[in-house]
Amino acid sequence: MLLIGTVRKPHGLAGELSIEPATDFPERFAPGLRVTWRLGEAQKALTVATSRPHAGRLLLTFEEAGGLEAARGLLGGELWVAETEAHPAPEGYVYRHEIEGWPCRDLQGRLLGNVSDLGQTPAGPTLEIVTPEGKSALVPWVEGILVSIDRERRQIVLDPPEGLLEL
Repeated sequence: MLLIGTVRKPHGLAGELSIEPATDFPERFAPGLRVTWRLGEAQKALTVATSRPHAGRLLLTFEEAGGLEAARGLLGGELWVAETEAHPAPEGYVYRHEIEGWPCRDLQGRLLGNVSDLGQTPAGPTLEIVTPEGKSALVPWVEGILVSIDRERRQIVLDPPEGLLEL
């Protein structure tokens, strides 16, 4: 399952909810989208009834949660979709779940580590890798350091500057 959003707060009195998207593709929250809402051990299937952007978030209503009281019952929950429902990746785009665990090699083919996360810093996206020695390192996701992503072989080739992976 893929996390695509978190229910933050009610908006107005008609059952609209403010959703913090956890996806680079907020357009996926179109009416008719089926999601699984989860909070702790509780979960339920929901269908997006309406969706509109608002102040960096989305305002949604769900067919199964009409009205303010029903909407309030969803606060704090997360919205998930099946991995098979992932938005098609544009050219050059990869998903965190897709590359997790992939080996990262240098230009000579030596193992630098395995991807443990794809993150975001104020300076831009980063790959977090765990080196063969078990140490964690952040690698900037920039042209020149990131040489190639090979989906077929499920590996990433990096050309890190000297000292970047010396921990």
